[in-house]
Amino acid sequence: MPQHGPWQTRMRKISNHGSLRVAKVAYPLGLCVGVFIYVAYIKWHRATATQAFFSITRAAPGARWGQQAHSPLGTAADGHEVFYGIMFDAGSTGTRVHVFQFTRPPRETPTLTHETFKALKPGLSAYADDVEKSAQGIRELLDVAKQDIPFDFWKATPLVLKATAGLRLLPGEKAQKLLQKVKKVFKASPFLVGDDCVSIMNGTDEGVSAWITINFLTGSLKTPGGSSVGMLDLGGGSTQIAFLPRVEGTLQASPPGYLTALRMFNRTYKLYSYSYLGLGLMSARLAILGGVEGQP
Repeated sequence: MPQHGPWQTRMRKISNHGSLRVAKVAYPLGLCVGVFIYVAYIKWHRATATQAFFSITRAAPGARWGQQAHSPLGTAADGHEVFYGIMFDAGSTGTRVHVFQFTRPPRETPTLTHETFKALKPGLSAYADDVEKSAQGIRELLDVAKQDIPFDFWKATPLVLKATAGLRLLPGEKAQKLLQKVKKVFKASPFLVGDDCVSIMNGTDEGVSAWITINFLTGSLKTPGGSSVGMLDLGGGSTQIAFLPRVEGTLQASPPGYLTALRMFNRTYKLYSYSYLGLGLMSARLAILGGVEGQP
């Protein structure tokens, strides 16, 4: 794997033409491990599509988020609206950028038509004691977005970073210093940046976002009342579970704080979502085997 300063990188392009294509996972430890790897793949390569989608729709024509987001080049020849979004996923094991392209036919829900993905290691939390070094990797990932998005769309393209368990496990002051550094780099970029462009997701929202993403990509959200997909998300610092209960007894027996109401596409969903902080793959490994986390 090539080295880029203190960051290790990997990059891939994904083309999506209305259908979800998921690579087959082969792993010798059996079905259970295979399921966890599959969920990790969904999270790392797709999990932020929904966050980007909602950020984009807030900045769609007619809305304001710091500035007018309408672009005269946002309509394709077939009359479908075209727009982009940039989502940074700051996880415990790495920072990833997802550059999404959506198309939206008139009066229909958007479709993800293209994604560019690049990941850097280690995660932001590794720079807790040297915040300045974190900026290099963020700028490198922003360059990926500049190369992928047409210049005329830059000012209309929302840019957001969501941090997960890696920063949730840090002392609050250190986590905030990292976020402020990222925000400063974002503000200097040519993209559409709001005051809330960087933040730490709580565990419940992380699970809900992953549930929305997988059901958005499989088309389940386009069929009201149809079946949906539950998810187990094995991250580096935490594990999430989220699903849509079908049995009233499950709703009644759920502990306080485990249920979240979500309204989307003119329908309300009552999801079961919970995050187990410290039970991610890397955190659990450290707890069982001992040792310390590596430094960049």
